[in-house]
Amino acid sequence: MAVRPVQVNMKALDDSAIGRFWAGALGWELSSEGPGVSNVEPGGGFLRPDASAVCIDVVIVPEPKTATKNRLHLDLATTSAEHQAELVTRLRSLGATPADVGQGDVPWVVLADPEGNEFCVLEPRETYRDTGPIARVVVDCAEPSAMVRFWGEAMDWTVREATDDRAVLRSAKDVGPYVEFRRTPGVRNVPDRAHLDLLPYPGDDKTAEVARLRSLGATDLDLGQGDVPWTCLQDPEGHEFCVLGRSS
Repeated sequence: MAVRPVQVNMKALDDSAIGRFWAGALGWELSSEGPGVSNVEPGGGFLRPDASAVCIDVVIVPEPKTATKNRLHLDLATTSAEHQAELVTRLRSLGATPADVGQGDVPWVVLADPEGNEFCVLEPRETYRDTGPIARVVVDCAEPSAMVRFWGEAMDWTVREATDDRAVLRSAKDVGPYVEFRRTPGVRNVPDRAHLDLLPYPGDDKTAEVARLRSLGATDLDLGQGDVPWTCLQDPEGHEFCVLGRSS
């Protein structure tokens, strides 16, 4: 039994506007499964779940983002210095703004989407040449070693690196983006503006899968979600995630 990440769930005051931004940023398609939910995913016949991409679902909420940096953010891939510069220019034209998260003098560019969600445009790196537009999903944490113990068992992805400073996983099919848990001093445990949504495999029992995740150290999370087909949990450091009850 295992689960796999299928999307990053982002909260927004205006799901349509943030959906349009991310669709434009990634060159993906925008759709909606109903009022208040915008889906961003690759076109060309892409069908979830597919390890070649982690999609984005933007869900409307009444609360604006706080000034606190999100614990989860996206890093975008580029193929050359020219591509990086062109992408940053295009993102600025879509409504992105420069963001200072204490990064100092680095070769990547830190931006925020129109509602303040931070993300990075990486300089070209050979590691990310085959990931698609999203190079990695980065999660700030206190103890990467603890995160790799939990997430390495929770998901069917392969652990590619595990050190005191970071833990890196990628699909066993060696496609799509990486998920990286990065040691970040002073991480604040506040409600997450963005989190991973996970999906069991066909034939696996969701209730049994949730019980397995609890046995690994996940705990239940009440966000006022009520009676919904997904289950809200948090990992041992309090990062929120959901186990979906249907294909998404």
